[in-house]
Amino acid sequence: MAPIIIGHSPALERVTALATRVAGGLAKVLITGESGVGKDVIARLVHTRSPRSDQRYVALNCASFSETLLESELFGHVKGSFTGAYRDKVGKLQQAHRGTIFLDEIAEMSLRMQAMLLRFLENGEIQPVGSDTPPARVDVRIVSATNRDLAEMVAKGEFREDLLYRIRVAHIHVPPLRERKEDVRPLVEFFVARSREGARVTEEVMERLEAYRWPGNVRELQNVVEQMVTMSLGDEITLEALPEFVVARQPGAMLPARERRRRISDDLYDGLISGGYRFWEHVHPMFMSRDVTRADLRQLIRRGLFATGGNYRAMLQLFNMDEQDYKRLLNFLSAHDCTVDFREFRGNREKAEAAVHGMPPPR
Repeated sequence: MAPIIIGHSPALERVTALATRVAGGLAKVLITGESGVGKDVIARLVHTRSPRSDQRYVALNCASFSETLLESELFGHVKGSFTGAYRDKVGKLQQAHRGTIFLDEIAEMSLRMQAMLLRFLENGEIQPVGSDTPPARVDVRIVSATNRDLAEMVAKGEFREDLLYRIRVAHIHVPPLRERKEDVRPLVEFFVARSREGARVTEEVMERLEAYRWPGNVRELQNVVEQMVTMSLGDEITLEALPEFVVARQPGAMLPARERRRRISDDLYDGLISGGYRFWEHVHPMFMSRDVTRADLRQLIRRGLFATGGNYRAMLQLFNMDEQDYKRLLNFLSAHDCTVDFREFRGNREKAEAAVHGMPPPR
């Protein structure tokens, strides 16, 4: 089924026109752009407008698996090849035979996995993990995506230059939502209609949404709209339903600074534990674009540590993050001077609660 493309900005029209043009051949396609811009939608558009549209479209997020599991996901495995391999498994490449495979977040592949993918691109052969049978030939079109600068990663030795040349025969860049403001209104109307029949936002709310920078792009906009619909009692969505971090970035926001920052932290925390937001897709880009400050991020981490008794690993689960994000999160917090000492949350609970709410500890 063809994806729904919402928006009419010149930038989006250029993207869809380019996707249609490259879809007609068999060239490998690299789609770049920030988190949440809809790279997966463009990848599916390439497939549905290609000669392979009647064949399978298989998507795989490379960041969701460890190196060993990613190899198994791509190439398959035979029963007993490693702990937990209780049965034979057909890999995603073979599943997509004669169709298209979408490799999302390809920059997160280890150098070893990059070498294995390059070898497949060179000879078109796969061999499941643990198999001693001859390799099988697979015919599949590769569409990849990343939110990182692969050329910069090549310069740092983090990504293979020869692999980059292989996957970037055609290149489509999807601009961020802040560079195509004309798309905000139709996207809001689409998400509202899909969330609740008959619901609508006031013009004042629409103007606020159009003025916001959307560091998390379309995915953040979708989450905000769904949150507003949920919080609204009637069909008319007014300013009261607008999340505080959106209000705080508007001209003339009059809340006291401390109260405004506390509400932003509350919105982020509630969004993470409910699963509406994801740390790397929403909080991280908001922080990097300075819509979320160091103080906001520290407060968010304090709340997480308070809820988990000072356990960073347990906080990952609370925030719906993967176990493999543990070191990445600690490195990110350290690099931006946002690390919070877990020990203050493992002792006096009253002291911890005071720290969370920004009050002096009890004497």
